[in-house]
Amino acid sequence: MKITFIGGGNMAVALIGGLRKQGFSAAGIQVVEPFAEAREKLTESFGVRCTGAVDAAALDCEALVLAVKPQQLREAVAPLRGKLGTQLVVSIAAGLRMADISCWLGNYSKLVRTMPNTPALIAAGITGLCADPSVDLEGRGTAEKILKAVGSTVWIAQEEQMDAVTAISGSGPADVFYFIEAMETAALKLGFDAQSARQLSVETFVGAARLAQQSSESIATLRQRVTSKGGTTEAALLSFAASNIAGAIGEGIMAAEARGRELGEILGKA
Repeated sequence: MKITFIGGGNMAVALIGGLRKQGFSAAGIQVVEPFAEAREKLTESFGVRCTGAVDAAALDCEALVLAVKPQQLREAVAPLRGKLGTQLVVSIAAGLRMADISCWLGNYSKLVRTMPNTPALIAAGITGLCADPSVDLEGRGTAEKILKAVGSTVWIAQEEQMDAVTAISGSGPADVFYFIEAMETAALKLGFDAQSARQLSVETFVGAARLAQQSSESIATLRQRVTSKGGTTEAALLSFAASNIAGAIGEGIMAAEARGRELGEILGKA
């Protein structure tokens, strides 16, 4: 399989790095990247072919990964319009709907829309994928292989749910950082130095997440197991409940989902 990336930014770098670690040949990867410095770094790091513009060699591939910012995608795919035949097009541009991308490509429909998140930069991401009905099992497998290079994947049946994926896992890392930051601030107030406050907060989150990942029990059960009647954990959780922290988190996710739908409308008209 040959893969061409349109854009050579951080997420493209992560995907290429992940593919190379999995044994994917450098000869099978190309990158279309307008900035010479970025092209040099990509070639030096991975040994892949880079070009400043779409050419015949770049189009000689089975999959095209659209890895540019949503605001730049329409301009970036303009050179592809009317030149695609059987290539699978995989978009990692947040918010952009397949109907709009298809239109910009000249009504080309062999598309998979994806939403990776920033932990993909350390191969610990989670990506939601949604395919156009025209994409067969082989095409879905190709898209999954590419995105699994940076973490796990979840297929979404209806594209409308991709805004929810963005709200939960796309924006989710920032929500986690927000909670860790609050824990770190509290640790500082309790007298810990900055290094210890960060370590205690981050490692607690990492360990709890790993335990949840490896356990077959529900998250609620895991929480209950740590919560002794009349103990310190219960005191913290009762304080959270009094402030309706769970409700605020839910409202935040709903706000992110609504904004995702709104941005999809705006970006599609750009």
